[in-house]
Amino acid sequence: MSKLLMFEKPVGMRDTLPHIYETKRKVKEAAERAMRSWGYRFIETPALEYYETVGDASAILDRQLFKLLDQQGNTLVLRPDMTAPIARVAAAKLLKERVPLRLAYSASVYRAQQREGGRAAEFEQIGVEMIGDDTISADAEVIALLVSVMKEAGLERFQLSLGHIRFTDELFRQILGTEDRAEQLRRFLYEKNYVGYREHVKSLALSSIDKQRLLQFLNLSGGLDCLDEAVKLIEGTAGIEALDELKTVYSRLQEFGVDEYVTFDLPLVSHMSYYTGLVFEVYADGVGAPVGNGGRYNDLLEKFGRPAGATGFGLRVDFLLEALEQLEEEAGVHCVLFSNERRVEAIQEAQKRRAAGEDVLLQDVAGVEDVDTFTQTCKSVTFFVGKSTGGTE
Repeated sequence: MSKLLMFEKPVGMRDTLPHIYETKRKVKEAAERAMRSWGYRFIETPALEYYETVGDASAILDRQLFKLLDQQGNTLVLRPDMTAPIARVAAAKLLKERVPLRLAYSASVYRAQQREGGRAAEFEQIGVEMIGDDTISADAEVIALLVSVMKEAGLERFQLSLGHIRFTDELFRQILGTEDRAEQLRRFLYEKNYVGYREHVKSLALSSIDKQRLLQFLNLSGGLDCLDEAVKLIEGTAGIEALDELKTVYSRLQEFGVDEYVTFDLPLVSHMSYYTGLVFEVYADGVGAPVGNGGRYNDLLEKFGRPAGATGFGLRVDFLLEALEQLEEEAGVHCVLFSNERRVEAIQEAQKRRAAGEDVLLQDVAGVEDVDTFTQTCKSVTFFVGKSTGGTE
């Protein structure tokens, strides 16, 4: 094993420099305001959870979990997502208070990455969960709120894709017959490997009609007309009911006035296995991956002993920053520079300015090697140097 350099970070970890931090703070504040204005209450959960509960329920691949042992020998994980921890809290405590619950969060999550992957192992998510409401109105609300959050964060060009897990599962069950065969195709879909999907379908021992159905399924994206095309591929009522749900939620989104941001993408499959119905992803210009995703997960709460329908979404803050056209300029601070004999005057000046709402740094001139270079980083300067004649700007 090679010796680590002192400036290296663990794989997938990042530093956040001041100007990026400032932009991130403003984006998060805007998103949080939007969520609160819709009646969502913020919640925090611990960074460490038990592997056998939250780790197992999270639907994150086991190899992506950061694991460690506590002093009693229990296996712990750094939380890999926020939905499972919030489901734990809701099942244990909050569902006794009021149903449905509208909860929001802003927190870091942790997923181990391979060295060659180049992906973040720690990143911040901000999102909501509505727990205890099985209605399509709830699905429409979280999607409409997602659009509102994106706009409040400063994004204008983005698109939200809607799919339905139950339609995909039913189509694959009818044609493929076994879960193992269906899972192979799902893997191509959530990796968005459509070339691999087509080649795999062609290699299957199926009738030419069934192969054509699977290939046509890949083209079911766009407006409402693609739902009409989907009806032709499915048999029985389960798949049709899923399509009807998509039509209904789209109608509700029209009522919210956000339908212009929404398209359908029936081949959409999430890597999170706990989704049971409607699923969605949101894309923004300039970002090569979804900036957020969500959907309905009606079975997750049952793992914590309290069955309840739920829906929600999560946004990656780093991807939101990437989508913004420019980062915040550093506002700069006022500098009060003083020599030792005028220290008290300088302190009083700094206190007065801070009380008026100004950002002020107080600097002893003896601690600065190059005054000109140092003061160039400040938006303005007041000097208290030498004999007392009042501060000079």
